[in-house]
Amino acid sequence: MALVVLSIGLPVMASSNAWAFDVSGGASGSGSSSGSVVQGGDGSVDIAVYAEFTSAAPDGSGSGSGGGVATSSQVVTAAVHPVCWYKQLRTGAATAEMIENTSDPDLAESLGEMFDGYDQHAEDADGYWYRATCDYRYFLGDDPRDFDAYAREWLDGKTPVYVPAGQAAPESVVDGETLARAAWDAVTIPTATIGYNPMVGDVGATIVGMDTWVWATGDTPKEVEVTATAGSTTATITATASMLTLQPKDGTATCTGFGIPWTEENDAKGTDCKIVFDRSSAHFKDSVTPVDIKVSYAITYTATDGASGSMDTHTTSTTTTIPVAEIQTIIVQPTDEP
Repeated sequence: MALVVLSIGLPVMASSNAWAFDVSGGASGSGSSSGSVVQGGDGSVDIAVYAEFTSAAPDGSGSGSGGGVATSSQVVTAAVHPVCWYKQLRTGAATAEMIENTSDPDLAESLGEMFDGYDQHAEDADGYWYRATCDYRYFLGDDPRDFDAYAREWLDGKTPVYVPAGQAAPESVVDGETLARAAWDAVTIPTATIGYNPMVGDVGATIVGMDTWVWATGDTPKEVEVTATAGSTTATITATASMLTLQPKDGTATCTGFGIPWTEENDAKGTDCKIVFDRSSAHFKDSVTPVDIKVSYAITYTATDGASGSMDTHTTSTTTTIPVAEIQTIIVQPTDEP
């Protein structure tokens, strides 16, 4: 079964491909953007995205022993293109001219029925007709049949609508999954920062062969919550991480959590994140040893339109440096001299 495609500036055409790239119908009634949604001229929608980061540091700064708290937030604006939206066509005057100059009487009659009441706007060169349109490029699924079903349901019963100058274009509808993924992509997740102990001398060096305690500091997130709203749909994305992943040069890391800041009291309890360096930093530039730090987040989302699911794991990566010193020891053998 062919899908009907309406092309700007051309009469109605039928696609021979059942999985048409652009599926068009029309729009009944009109709407307006509201809340955090602003619709662009190309059908895209600007959304305000809110993110809150819960720090993995014990008190949000890397010292103390309190519980982790939300230490930072982020507000960004992103553009998301819905799968289906209302596309601007010709002005009222241009549409009337097109229909009235169509040489095929049957086609002219068909267009007149599609653009019902077009003659009432024949003198208006400022207002525009809009039609409902769906585009496979913005569909998140892999099966064209799913897109076809989605588009047919959304387009069902919708006919072109006329919007006078100065009035809002019909509001685009962004589904929950599309909204969630666009919101997540808009957020920048802070990379991890760490503290360590021991810190010896003026450069704060740790020691070869000793357990170097490492812990998350500052805004290193262990949880991220992102929300965004488009029209009547709100999406909430939650990303959680359970540990630091450390990869030091010239050393071995063991990490099952975000670390415990070293104190004399904690020293007896131990830590869940440490590095043992097996060589000093003397051979590195600036005499510091690089340590790669990664944090991986498992991501799920829900939306008020019923959409829910998971996204691919997101990993932040950064590299810090730690000076490593080697303590030289001299063993003196006692002598039996009288």
